[in-house]
Amino acid sequence: MRPRTFLAVAVAVLVAAPGCAAIPVDPEGTLERASGGVLRVGMSEHEPWTALDDGERSGVEVRLIEEFAAGRDADVEWQDGGEESLIEQLHRGELDVVVGGLTEKTPWVDAAALTRPYVVVTGPDGSPEPHVMAARRGENALLVALERFLLEHEAAVADELDGERP
Repeated sequence: MRPRTFLAVAVAVLVAAPGCAAIPVDPEGTLERASGGVLRVGMSEHEPWTALDDGERSGVEVRLIEEFAAGRDADVEWQDGGEESLIEQLHRGELDVVVGGLTEKTPWVDAAALTRPYVVVTGPDGSPEPHVMAARRGENALLVALERFLLEHEAAVADELDGERP
């Protein structure tokens, strides 16, 4: 390699390297905004994953989201509704995450970024149901942080639900 070409390549690598350090990123800054602030979560009722009884939330995914938020020193702002309206709010950036017993077979796969499955349970027809959560497309730092958290908790969730780890 000629010295001039080598120098040009070296400069290009040095200029590009600092930008690579911040991957994955959230173009809208979701994880950064939520950390120490508010994580906006849409919840569709689907026991045992999510439930709302006399204003009290419960369920596996409610507990997981509250623990995830607490680990980021964030408060959870809940929004209740059906999956369709919650996914639309997620798409518009009004929500950060949607929970409600979603599986890999959710019809919203093209409208949201889905986490990796964090537990597999047996469905009503006897087939395996890998469960996921939905996040806003493109907000990859949030998605990666949520997936890491779910990975750390998958054994406890599987034990709680008599499910399998993915």
